[in-house]
Amino acid sequence: MGRAEKMMEKIEALKDKPEYIRNMGIVAHIDHGKTTLSDNLLYNAGMISKETAGKQLALDFHEDEQARGITINAANVSMVHNYGGKDYLINMIDTPGHVDFGGDVTRAMRAVDGVIVVACAVEGVMPQTKTVIGQALKERVRPTLFINKVDRLINELKLTPEELQNRFMKIYNEVNKIIKQRQPEGIDWTVSIPGGSVAFGSAYNNWAINVPHMKKTGITFKDIIEYCNNENQKELADKSPAHEILLDMAIMHLPNPLYAQKLRIPQIWSGDIESEIGKSMMECNPNGKLAMMVTNITVFDKREGEVATGRIFSGTIRQGEEVYLVGARSTERVQKLGVYMGATRLSTDSVPAGNIVGIAGLKKATTGETVSVEDIDVFEEMIHTSEPVVTKAVEPENIKDLAKVIEILKQVAREDPTIRIKIDEESGEYLIAGMGELHLEVIEDRINKGNVRIKTSAPIVVYRETIDGKFGPVEGKSPNKHNKFHIEVEPLEPAVFEAIRAGDIKPGRRKSRSKDIRQQLFDLGMDNDEARRIIDIYHGNIMIDMTRGIQHLDEVMELMLDAFEGAMDNGPLASEPLQGVKLRLVDATLHEDAIHRGPAQVYPAVKRPIYACLLSSRPAMLEPVQNVYVDVPQEFMSGVIAELQRRRGVIGDMEQKDELMTVTGKVPVAESFGFAGEIRSASEGHALWSTENAGFDKLPMELTDKIVRQIRERKGLKMELPKACDFMD
Repeated sequence: MGRAEKMMEKIEALKDKPEYIRNMGIVAHIDHGKTTLSDNLLYNAGMISKETAGKQLALDFHEDEQARGITINAANVSMVHNYGGKDYLINMIDTPGHVDFGGDVTRAMRAVDGVIVVACAVEGVMPQTKTVIGQALKERVRPTLFINKVDRLINELKLTPEELQNRFMKIYNEVNKIIKQRQPEGIDWTVSIPGGSVAFGSAYNNWAINVPHMKKTGITFKDIIEYCNNENQKELADKSPAHEILLDMAIMHLPNPLYAQKLRIPQIWSGDIESEIGKSMMECNPNGKLAMMVTNITVFDKREGEVATGRIFSGTIRQGEEVYLVGARSTERVQKLGVYMGATRLSTDSVPAGNIVGIAGLKKATTGETVSVEDIDVFEEMIHTSEPVVTKAVEPENIKDLAKVIEILKQVAREDPTIRIKIDEESGEYLIAGMGELHLEVIEDRINKGNVRIKTSAPIVVYRETIDGKFGPVEGKSPNKHNKFHIEVEPLEPAVFEAIRAGDIKPGRRKSRSKDIRQQLFDLGMDNDEARRIIDIYHGNIMIDMTRGIQHLDEVMELMLDAFEGAMDNGPLASEPLQGVKLRLVDATLHEDAIHRGPAQVYPAVKRPIYACLLSSRPAMLEPVQNVYVDVPQEFMSGVIAELQRRRGVIGDMEQKDELMTVTGKVPVAESFGFAGEIRSASEGHALWSTENAGFDKLPMELTDKIVRQIRERKGLKMELPKACDFMD
């Protein structure tokens, strides 16, 4: 019997014992050592040799991941680890660290119950470190901490024991500060050095240490310094192997599914917890009805087709059975079930609640899909920390391949929900929008490596429109003059907009108005009467029905909301999406006969006054911006600052951080293309930098007219800007 078969035999024995299961992720800022650490854990699983552990990067199995030296897609692996004389099943996900692939981190967080946060001892807590901890806590996923690259502090920076301790305490305190701000109420999830939920080590050199292991073995930090100084880390790895310390830590401090689901289900599922399926999920019941969420769609092998990764919260999924996709309203047959081993999977007949599984056969499944055996309430939508801000136009090199390209683009959107695919009705172009330049480059490369080649345009930045003033009411009449709508607009309260963007207030049409969130909205600064009467929350905009006793209004409500959402998707200045708009319906008159108030009458009667109000409310353009963090030696700082300012960057802060100066700034995405090469040149290769999405800022007035004209020309719109009077009856 081979290694894989032996491992599968152990997994089969443990998969229905949730108290012995740990579902965990490895998360970190880019280049802090996640995949290197994962190698050590794969060595424990017998998947790679001891000699290559830390260097093979086995979970970066896509060609482009190996070529670029970064993790692009989350990769799954299941393994068995013995702790205290008992075997435990660990389902692990290695996630990307680059900000452009943050969507994969968000999706992985839905599947796991705990994470090991990797922080580089040299760079400390970086922007993406804070982001991934925040993502984990939002999903009620418990963190532990591994401070990596400790050998570099000793061998390269020559820190004294006291300086080492200060460095560790700074990282430790920063991580705990983030956890305290965002952990679930009434629960203490801060990490503890004495308690053993913090480990230190070198993933590359295969060793790690934490307080329980130090007590058990007698190894001290003084010994570690000697091992590193004497270039004898191999012996240290034998005495204190990274895989043993970190997997022990995961078993001791990360929750099993029985505990985790009691805490997580109320946060991630929209249904009634007291219902039969709700109780079954809370109890992680393998005999209950099936409830699973698809967290990823991947094509591993063209012959096998798509494989859906899912976390099972209730029931048991079996090979050959039919399951119901709630969102797609489709019944599909499970063709094959597998337990992940990186780039491969080992087949199994059934997988019960509390596990992560790979499923072939769910052809209509998309990421985020709820899977059951009947129609149940769906799992909450996963809130991504950033949104698509860069777009490219796509076309096939050979026009005969157009149908294939359309099919591939649909497939890409199913696999990665942070990618947006749109057909521009004016130009006929196929547009693909992603998190950044690198995100789209990777998608483009993977499409070209298939059986069709595509051409793409230069990157196009996605702008937003908003308003700075208040206007209305304006009356809108239907073409037949029998229906009238009186509408006014004003900017949405900033605190309300931020709560929507953060996912604290759920978007969507509200049949029962907003009594359930009235107090929350009132606390955020909204008028009490308005807070009770919201009928739609759409892409950071709100529609409120302030009317009373209007006959037939409920019958045209869906048409009104269609018109509102259509207007919010296409602003009046450049047909870019709007955000931060509060719209009130203050009065309406409707014809008694339903035939006279159909879509052709309601749509223009609602859209026209919306546009008239928007154009009279000081419309403005918003551009996407990124926070930029640059660590650079002091002698190269002036070149870095000059480069940021040349790109319309705003310098926020400059501070001494150990041996380097840290420059913090904000740069428009439109000015960020080619930044990597220029910053290397300006610092002669000495700069370390990272970026994170920072939302949208007001476009400077002197650039607004120019940008609006460029967008209108690209979209084939009239170059003359519309006026409010064009939309008034």
